[in-house]
Amino acid sequence: MAYVRACAESELAEDTPLRLVLDGTAVTLVRTEGEVYAINDVCSHAAVSLSEGEVEDCAIECWLHGSRFDLRTGRPSGPPATQPVPVYPVKIEADAIHVDLNQES
Repeated sequence: MAYVRACAESELAEDTPLRLVLDGTAVTLVRTEGEVYAINDVCSHAAVSLSEGEVEDCAIECWLHGSRFDLRTGRPSGPPATQPVPVYPVKIEADAIHVDLNQES
């Protein structure tokens, strides 16, 4: 696995998406319900940034058309999106969040 340092843990507020570009890939980090998740930042329905959406019940909602994606699996919970978005493994070491972009879940 090739983890990339994303940010310091202190930069990630609860239920507040953080958009980062890691090795050319736009990723949204979310801390919610005691866990940190990394999901591709591009909505599979309308190709807009998921980081601008709201977080609730371990899901992120696309601000444009309301598609909700599970932060654990990337699967949409209903229309208009029908395709999942990639999610990535996360680990926390020495107060830094690291993401493995080479291994989509």
